[in-house]
Amino acid sequence: MPVTADIVATYRGPRRVMRRLLDMGQREDRALALVMAFCVIAFVAQMPALARRAHLEQLELDMLMGGALLGSVIILPLVLYTLALLSHWVARVLGGRGTAYAARLALFWSLLASTPLLLLNGLVAGFIGPGPALSIVGLLWMVVFLWFWLSNLYQAERPE
Repeated sequence: MPVTADIVATYRGPRRVMRRLLDMGQREDRALALVMAFCVIAFVAQMPALARRAHLEQLELDMLMGGALLGSVIILPLVLYTLALLSHWVARVLGGRGTAYAARLALFWSLLASTPLLLLNGLVAGFIGPGPALSIVGLLWMVVFLWFWLSNLYQAERPE
């Protein structure tokens, strides 16, 4: 199934999509592709807010984008791999029986599936700016991401 169809299906039932991804077998290149796709989309989502900030504060947009690119595409994947490993260890303590790969896949897929709301958050940050609308959209993204991640992590780590 195409990634976009899987994203839509995740909003209807995250565990089914996660089960299908796990049944495809353990492929680290797939996990890396998912996390890198999320990181690139996260960088793109920051662009409207960066352009707004550069305009309002008379800053160089290139410098802001360079810093955002470094953080999003170089540093963030390393942080996410670490977070996935920590979540796997916590799940093991709580009785989980999954693999570290399954925990990575659960986190990375949850992030990628929540990118439509992340992009909306970026647009609100760029066009409306700080305020209640940005807080509501940011909170909505966080709630959806956590719902996906916890559901997917349970599917990946559940005792069999």
